[in-house]
Amino acid sequence: MTESISATGGTTVRANGVELCVETFGRPGDPAVLLLAGSTSSMLMWDEEFCQRLADHSRFVVRYDYRDTGRSVTYPPGKPPYALRDLAADAVGVLEALDLPAAHLVGQSMGGMVAQLVALDHPDRVASLVLVSASPGVPGPENPDLSAMPDEFQKAYADVRLPDWSDREQVIEYRLSLQRPCTGSDRAFEEGRYRRLIGREFDRAVDIEASMKNHFAMADVPPWRERLGELAVPTLVIHGSDDPVHPFDHATALVREIPGASLLRLDGVGHELPSQDWDTIVAAVVTHTA
Repeated sequence: MTESISATGGTTVRANGVELCVETFGRPGDPAVLLLAGSTSSMLMWDEEFCQRLADHSRFVVRYDYRDTGRSVTYPPGKPPYALRDLAADAVGVLEALDLPAAHLVGQSMGGMVAQLVALDHPDRVASLVLVSASPGVPGPENPDLSAMPDEFQKAYADVRLPDWSDREQVIEYRLSLQRPCTGSDRAFEEGRYRRLIGREFDRAVDIEASMKNHFAMADVPPWRERLGELAVPTLVIHGSDDPVHPFDHATALVREIPGASLLRLDGVGHELPSQDWDTIVAAVVTHTA
């Protein structure tokens, strides 16, 4: 393993053949919890306070920048030479770089898909799964029971104009415009918190345009839903009732497909991790990973 301390915080490790930036909270001897963010998001979208709350419950918390986010390896915008399964292999590589034989995986949105692939392809590295705002597949003919994004949500996204990627304020406003429609009916949009986080992401990113484009340009992954019955690790599904990206039936599908999975429904929550729900989510994760 090779590693160096990043000038902007975190540790750069060699994982699965690429350079990834990693940060940890808590004591290495405690049960490990690996946090997997959503698409286009660096490790910062797992808020530092959220990570510390988990660490305060005797968990060794690991967050890291995916390829093309933060301080990790970056490729030309629109030309990522990797797929979702490579991101799953990267997660295993992070565990290996930190000398962790296994971890509890907590994945949000795309991170939930990455977590499923890690558990299916590397079951010995996974102690348990927590799938937040996640899905077992892509809506369409192969998954007729999975609802697509509502039309008004898709229109809100389509109406957002691309920014000048070199302009910090334009990028912040652009990403706020993408995040705002994800807010649930019973939660206030936390504009101040997101503005600070997005600003920090811009400041850390090697290439913010690649961060925003390349995860959506990855090669398709063969469907894995039919394999979910193979999972033999404790699984908790956490999902907002108002999630517009992966509507709530995606959560119930995961619970049906994964043996023994349990469900925590967050009423009035969208495709988000509102700070007012951190106590509930942290308590659920701590109990699940005990």
